[in-house]
This record gives sequence, structure tokens and C-alpha cells, in this order.
Amino acid sequence: MVPTSNYVTCAGREIHYMEWGAGNAATVIAWHGLARTSRDMDELAGHLGDRYRVICPDTLGRGFSQWSPQPQVEYTLAFYSQLAAELFDRLGIDSAHWVGTSMGGAIGTVCAGGLSQPRLKGRIRSLVLNDNAPRLAQAAVDRIKAYAGNPPAFATMAELEAFFRQVYKPYGWLSDAQWRRLTETSARRLPDGRITPHYDPAMVRQFIDHPRDYDLWQHYDAIEAPVLCLRGAESDLVLPDALDEMKRRGPGARGRLRVVEVPGCGHAPALNVPEQLELVAGFIEDCERAFQAARLVTA
Repeated sequence: MVPTSNYVTCAGREIHYMEWGAGNAATVIAWHGLARTSRDMDELAGHLGDRYRVICPDTLGRGFSQWSPQPQVEYTLAFYSQLAAELFDRLGIDSAHWVGTSMGGAIGTVCAGGLSQPRLKGRIRSLVLNDNAPRLAQAAVDRIKAYAGNPPAFATMAELEAFFRQVYKPYGWLSDAQWRRLTETSARRLPDGRITPHYDPAMVRQFIDHPRDYDLWQHYDAIEAPVLCLRGAESDLVLPDALDEMKRRGPGARGRLRVVEVPGCGHAPALNVPEQLELVAGFIEDCERAFQAARLVTA
């Protein structure tokens, strides 16, 4: 299956996205993590693309999307959710399933809750949180800030790949070809010819200017859609106590939360091996069947 590369203007900013399975009726939004790009979702999108239209955006300031001219106010979950709402409208998406890794899961939580963007309320059919929760461990946030806020630069692609293999070792197993693709789709040249990760370093100001941006309990409590939370068994970002609280609140209290620990991974599972792909696909399929059955009852 061959995806297409596309650009759309949302909230006055040019956003890049990859699209798989164009023409399929139901849609999946697959949103990457903090310092990553849409291409992290290639395996998942390829796995789902025969049944779903899969939209994989580059977040503002990442990949081929525009860098924000107002980083203090636009590198926030509130603005990302505004971009998502406009993306839905621009692409004619009435409703969608949402799969989000790390930051992508936080954006999905804000969108599904509907507090920041009421026009999205009820339009998220299901939500997959890939190693994300409404409360994150501060020590892990500090670790991420340390490497994301000061991206290194290298003379060669081989050096950049070695860096990525070390930093993203918690992703779990990736083939050599997957590591090479991750590197090539995450690289940009600096004016001096060196290679650095493909994002705006200013995006890390989210943690400085908005230190409580990832405290998302009120958004989580407002979610009515079913939620699957995948936790890397060795994750230092999503701790068991956060999962316990998720089970007592919001979708958890309504019996709409499923939690699965993914062995051999930390933060965050790469969603690139059959077991992980089938887990996500099966959850979405169950939710899609339930959604269609509910439509028939109310028709």
C-alpha cells in the first residue's frame, strides 16, 4: 500500500500529514510523540490501511509541518487540539478512532474530552493511549526535556542513527531497516551541513511556559469513548499509580478502560510488531462494530 504526502492549512499553519487507505469509510488518526514525526506510524498505518482511512499528521514544529512563529502560545496541547479540530473539518472527517503515542495520546485525550474543543465532543469513537496517562512521572519528563530541548548535531547519518538507537532503545525491538527509516525520516541538515533531528527545539518550551499542560485529569474524566491504555512494562513515564487512578476515574469508572502492559518496552512501544499491531487493530475493530451497531439502533 502506497501512502500519499499532503499539506493542509489549519489555524493559519501549514500541517503535513501522511494518508493511507484513502477512500475507506472509517478513519483512524495516528498521532506521534513529542520529538517524533508522522512516519513513526508507518507500520500501524500500513496494517490498518486496507480497512480504514489512516491520517498521520506531523505536529506543528515537527517533520514537514510549519514551525510556529509564536512558540510560547502555540506549542501547547490547547493549540494542538485546535489544529486537530480544524484537520477533522478540512479533511471532511465526521468522526474517527484515535491512536496516540505519548504526546499524541495527550492530544487525543484533550480532543476526546471536548473541553478545549467542544466541536470534537463525541467525534472520537475510541482512544488508544500508547504509554500516556493524565499524570506523567516528573523524573521522566525532565529526562525527555533534557534531550529534546538540546538536539545534537552529527556529521554523518551513521552517527545520527547510533544516537537514535540509544535514545529510543525503550521502543523495543526494531529491525535494522526500521532503524534506518526512523533515522532518515527524522533528519534535517543544518546550514553548516551537519544533521540533526527534524523538529523545532523551541517546542520543548511547552514544559517551561506551561508546566501543568500534561495534567489532564479533567479532560480524561470527560471522555465517554472507550480507551485502551498501552503501558511499556519498563516505562518511566507512566507509573502504576497513574494507571490505578485511571481505573477509578472517567472511562475507568464507567467500565470503558482497558489497560495492557507491553513486555520488552519502556517509553514507548513502537507499534511495529505483530502482537502490538493486532492489539491496537483488534481494539479499534471492536469499537467500530459497537459504533455501527449503536447507529443502527438509533437510526
